[in-house]
Amino acid sequence: MDETLEDLARPRGDYGVDAPSVPIILGGVGVALVTLGVVSAVLGLGAWTIVPIVSGVWFLLSCAAYLYTTRSGKFQVWAGVLRRLGLRGDERVLDMGCGRGAVLLKAAQLVPNGRAVGVDLWKSGDQSGNSVDATRRNAELEGVADRVELHTGDMTAMPFQDASFDLVLSSLAIHNVPRANRAKAIDEAVRVLKPGGRLAIADIVATTGYAAQLRERGMHDVRRRRLDWRFWYGGPWTATSLVTARKPG
Repeated sequence: MDETLEDLARPRGDYGVDAPSVPIILGGVGVALVTLGVVSAVLGLGAWTIVPIVSGVWFLLSCAAYLYTTRSGKFQVWAGVLRRLGLRGDERVLDMGCGRGAVLLKAAQLVPNGRAVGVDLWKSGDQSGNSVDATRRNAELEGVADRVELHTGDMTAMPFQDASFDLVLSSLAIHNVPRANRAKAIDEAVRVLKPGGRLAIADIVATTGYAAQLRERGMHDVRRRRLDWRFWYGGPWTATSLVTARKPG
C-alpha cells in the first residue's frame, strides 16, 4: 500500500457507528450469555456452563468484528475501491445515502477540481449521530469543505438533473430503503449518471438484484464481487459485496 492510499484510508473526522443498535444487541447478548455460563459454573450445573459461554464469546467476537468494520475496515476497503477508479480529479461525484461522509469525503479528496455531492435523510438509526451538520464538520476536518455539497433528500426521487454526475457511489444505504422501492433507487442512480459515467454500490443484501437490474437498464460492464474481511459486519455471513457498472455512451 503506498503512502497516498494509506492517507486516503485514514479518517480524520468522526463517522459514528453504522446501525448502532446492532453492536449493542450483539454485545449485550454476548455479555448475558457469558454471565449465565459463569453463574452456571458456580452453581455446578455442568453442561449448562459450556454452551452459554461459547455462544456468548461468539456474540462478543461478532460485536468486535462489527465495530472494527464500521470504525476502520470499511475506510480501508473504500480507499482501495476509489483509487482503482483512476479519477482525473475534475469529476462530479454523487454519494447516495452519504451519512456522515465516510465515502463522500474520500471521493472529495480525489476530485480537487471537481464536486462531491451527498444526499441523505439523516436518520440516526442508520448511523449514530447522523446529521447534515456532522457531515459538514467532517468535511472541514478532511480539508474538502470547499468542494462538498450536501442535500436532504430521498434517494428514490433525487433532486438532480438527468446525466449530471460522472460517478455515483453508495455504501450500505440502499438496503435501508423499503424493499419495494429499492428498484427506484437503482433507476435514479442510472438516471443521474452521464453517458460513460460509472457506478459503485456496496451493500450487504440484494446486490445480486442490483446487478440484474443494472443489466436490464442497459448498463455495461456490470460486475459483482464480494469484498474482503475488513468489510464484514460481524462475520462472513454479513459480508459486503460491491456492484460496479458503466453507463453506455
